[in-house]
Amino acid sequence: MNQTIIQERSGLNQFYAKVYAFVGIGIALSALVSALMLTTFQDLLVQLMFNARIWLIVTGVVEVALVIAASNMAYKNSPAALPMFLIYSVVNGFSLSFIVSLYLPGTVLTAFISSAALFFVMAIIGVVIKKDLSGIGRALIGALVGLILAMIVNVFLNSGLFDYIISIVMVLVFAGLIAWDNQKIRYVYEESNGQVATGWAISLALSLYLDFINVFLSFLRIFGSDD
Repeated sequence: MNQTIIQERSGLNQFYAKVYAFVGIGIALSALVSALMLTTFQDLLVQLMFNARIWLIVTGVVEVALVIAASNMAYKNSPAALPMFLIYSVVNGFSLSFIVSLYLPGTVLTAFISSAALFFVMAIIGVVIKKDLSGIGRALIGALVGLILAMIVNVFLNSGLFDYIISIVMVLVFAGLIAWDNQKIRYVYEESNGQVATGWAISLALSLYLDFINVFLSFLRIFGSDD
């Protein structure tokens, strides 16, 4: 194996490590904030739960705004992209505490382990597969839009079975997106000839973070249907 190929693989591995460092920090921050709300600030959480719907709506709006802002800043390679991503992770950890508090600890642990295992497997597939997943990825984005609309409809239907089915399909959709987003890391690196701006790493990390969180929430609904 010549020196050029070795250097290219080393550079790509370093870029993967950089992206996943941001992903890990984001997930760790969300987990920490959620854990603090469920333990140290449990009394505050109980008080806020009386108006949980309002808080979830408010944080939901804030999170959408932060994701849009972080994405735009990342594309522009702005130094503010990383702080924006970290702030989003903190806010998301706060909102996750409301949802996690509704489930048994065993259910939460099972959902997290299942999410981590699925994420790992699909990430490996995305790294090693040679087939271009772009077409599949775009189809999955379309399916995701449909699922979001179905979830909105189910707010009014309040069907447990419908929610269960949506959650299963959501896991499948995000499993595919995890593979695609991991493949994109390689494509971005190759298209930039190894000169990748930090903004791209943050943008890719944000996508993977969202993939993981949504898989976790879907598994939580699946395993917690009897809680």
